[in-house]
Amino acid sequence: MRFHSRTTTEPEINLIAFIDVLLVIVIFLMLSTTWSRMTEINLTLPSANVQKETPRTQLIVLSITAKGAYLINKSPVPSAGTAALGRALAPLAQPETTLVISADAMASHQSVISAMEAARQSGLNRITFATQTGEGSGQ
Repeated sequence: MRFHSRTTTEPEINLIAFIDVLLVIVIFLMLSTTWSRMTEINLTLPSANVQKETPRTQLIVLSITAKGAYLINKSPVPSAGTAALGRALAPLAQPETTLVISADAMASHQSVISAMEAARQSGLNRITFATQTGEGSGQ
């Protein structure tokens, strides 16, 4: 018996067909892409009018402790109820008066909401909150 020896040829990848396909894809992408410049939007930014500083409005500082006690301009309010706080704020309320609520970080949310309700009842419409600018720094 005679066995014929097989000659093994290594498989060959036809790169020419592969390059042709890639070239067609590149041409297709170049033709189908929209080449547009991003347009800039011209903005006219507002400028500040520098005028003499207007006099500050009267400020009432309402402090709320971690336990829920209220202090108006550093003097304690005898009762912690909303009605009592409203009665204490009413004589200080003026049309241009601003109430600054300075609440302790551990104060309950309900005590802050109660303070806002008391301010509304006493006629104070301008309310703002004091914040800290950094760790342990002032308000």
